[in-house]
Amino acid sequence: MRNLQEATERICELKGSVSALDALVTALLQQMGAETRADLTRSFSVTAEVARTMMLNAPVSDITLAAFDRDVSRMSTLIAPA
Repeated sequence: MRNLQEATERICELKGSVSALDALVTALLQQMGAETRADLTRSFSVTAEVARTMMLNAPVSDITLAAFDRDVSRMSTLIAPA
């Protein structure tokens, strides 16, 4: 039972860390100009596709892949120039 408790605590820590990074990225994006965001959109698209391909060829769960796809989509929307 202790291992399950430790795993649950670690997952909660990771959720907090990811949420803090998400807030930072969102704030940074809001400070970027439209041209920079357009460049970032192209770069992020390529980088995300490489990461997705790597995950498809690795022992990654469907849940992880679905979360990745969801967050890439959400971030792409945030990055898109206004």
